[in-house]
Amino acid sequence: MSRPGHVTSGPYAPPVAAREPTVRSADGTRLHVEVHGPDRAPAVVLAHGWTCSTAFWAAQIRELAADHRVIAYDQRGHGRTPASPACSTDVLADDLEAVLAATLAPGERAVVAGHSMGGMTVMAAAARPAFRAHAAAVLLCSTGSSRLVAESTVLPIRAGGARTRLTGRILGSRAPLGPVTPLARRILRYATMGPASTPEMVEACARIVHACPRAARHAWSQVLDGLDLDHALAGLNVPVEIVVGGADRLTPPVHARSIAAALPHCLGVTELPGIGHMTPVEAPGPVTGRIRALAAVHIHAAPVEESA
Repeated sequence: MSRPGHVTSGPYAPPVAAREPTVRSADGTRLHVEVHGPDRAPAVVLAHGWTCSTAFWAAQIRELAADHRVIAYDQRGHGRTPASPACSTDVLADDLEAVLAATLAPGERAVVAGHSMGGMTVMAAAARPAFRAHAAAVLLCSTGSSRLVAESTVLPIRAGGARTRLTGRILGSRAPLGPVTPLARRILRYATMGPASTPEMVEACARIVHACPRAARHAWSQVLDGLDLDHALAGLNVPVEIVVGGADRLTPPVHARSIAAALPHCLGVTELPGIGHMTPVEAPGPVTGRIRALAAVHIHAAPVEESA
């Protein structure tokens, strides 16, 4: 029997979706999409990061679905969306654009939140017609637009070419992660989470990350290794708030500050002390609160026509 891709009890167990609409991307890839909450409530769209799945947003979905329509989807090769030979930031943008067009009514606007690779997806899609038509505001969590490997502090050695090469080899490894063991939990906690993370948080993240197929993990690591979306930031013309963990080793706060300086309409950067890279899991209250606040300010309450 295969391991479940998430915990099945507690606050990080993903809720059951109200609907799972069929959504196909530009190349025909079928995306796993979940819709939670009331049909005509203000909409929130969630894009998860590398090696994760919709289960990563369990705490946000459970809280927000009481009075928001929450739309979450699995990136290619993650969760229940199949892998494809195509791996690029353009493909990430294609998929987000397809989700927005298929789940939101004409003229309907949503808050779009992206964590890590999900934030990079938002940047890549900034100039796309469906994104411009539907994004009211954006929350970027623990993400970067370039120099991901060079700025990573997963290896506690001096910055430079040697650290960059070694970090690239570690993050881009083809080796299987294997079962979730006590050692695996310690490694994942060190690399991706902060000192404030609880065993419950570590277990939730470990189950999700270890469920990601190694082929998909490696393929997308190569995209992240060569990432350069700095040019896309000037085109992200909606209000953007940024959240980053002060103890994030994968996308340290230097990325958040760099992105904020390049955005046309940045609402600010919130650095959470003691929190690592997995901000939606490690700091569910602050992340959910910022999504809710963005929706309250930037989504008009006027009714929209129901989507097909």
